[in-house]
Amino acid sequence: MTYTQGVVLGLVQGLTEFLPVSSSGHLILVPHVFGWPDQGLAFDAVMHLGTLAALLAYFRRELLGMASGALSRRLAVLLVAATIPGALAGAFLEKLIESRLRSPMIIAVATAGWAIVMWIADRRAAAAPSVPGDPLERVSAGQALSVGCAQALALIPGTSRSGITITAGLLGGIDRATAARFAFLLGIPITAGAGCLKALHLLREGVPPGEAGPLAAALVTAFVSGWLAVWFLVSYLKRRSLRPFVVYRLLLALVIFVVVLRG
Repeated sequence: MTYTQGVVLGLVQGLTEFLPVSSSGHLILVPHVFGWPDQGLAFDAVMHLGTLAALLAYFRRELLGMASGALSRRLAVLLVAATIPGALAGAFLEKLIESRLRSPMIIAVATAGWAIVMWIADRRAAAAPSVPGDPLERVSAGQALSVGCAQALALIPGTSRSGITITAGLLGGIDRATAARFAFLLGIPITAGAGCLKALHLLREGVPPGEAGPLAAALVTAFVSGWLAVWFLVSYLKRRSLRPFVVYRLLLALVIFVVVLRG
C-alpha cells in the first residue's frame, strides 16, 4: 500500500462508514477505478480503529454523561440491549455472509433496495421535539430494540450500517437527528468489538513490510473524515431530509451495475 492509497481509502472509509451510502459499495469501486489490489487485513483493522476513535471523540459528552449520571443510565442500558442482536448476528453469520454475499451484484441490489426503504422512512419521519431535554432520553425500549435488530442487517454488504439503523429509527417514530445520534452511539460497541478482533489478528500476523507509514496515514485520514461525516450528518438532519442520500445510493447502485456488466 502506498501513501496515496492509504489517504484515499481512509478518506472513503471514514466518510462512507457514517454517511448512509454504503461503505462496501465505495470500497469495491475505488480499487477498481484505480486498479489497486485488495486492501487486506491490515487496512481493515486500521479503518475500524480510526472510525471508532472518531465516534468516541464526537460523542465524548454523551458517553461521559452516561458514565457520570448527567444522562440517565437507562440510555446506556438501552444501548447495551440494542447491541445484542447485531453482536449475535455477527458471531454466527459474518463468515457465511462474507463468503456468500460479497459479490458486486448483491451489493448493488442491497444499495438500491435499502435506498427505497430509506426514502419511505424519511417521508414518515417525525418532527424534531420542541420540549426541553435531550431527545435521546425519550427513545423507548421498543424503538431501541428495533434499531438494534436492524443493525444485524448491516452485515449484508451494500446495506450501510448507519443507513439501516437511521431508517429503523425513523420508521419507529424517532426524529431524523435523534435517530442519527442513537444509531452512531449504537455503533460504538460493534465497531469496538470488530476493531479489537481485527487488531488482534493483525498483531498475530504483523504489519506487512513497508506499510506502517501508509497505514498510519490511513488511520489519521479515517479518523478525521469519520468525525467530519458524523458532525455533518447530525447537523444536516436537524433541518433537512435524507432524500439526497437516497438519490445518491440509487446512482451508486447503477454505477456498480455498469462496472460489473462491463467486467
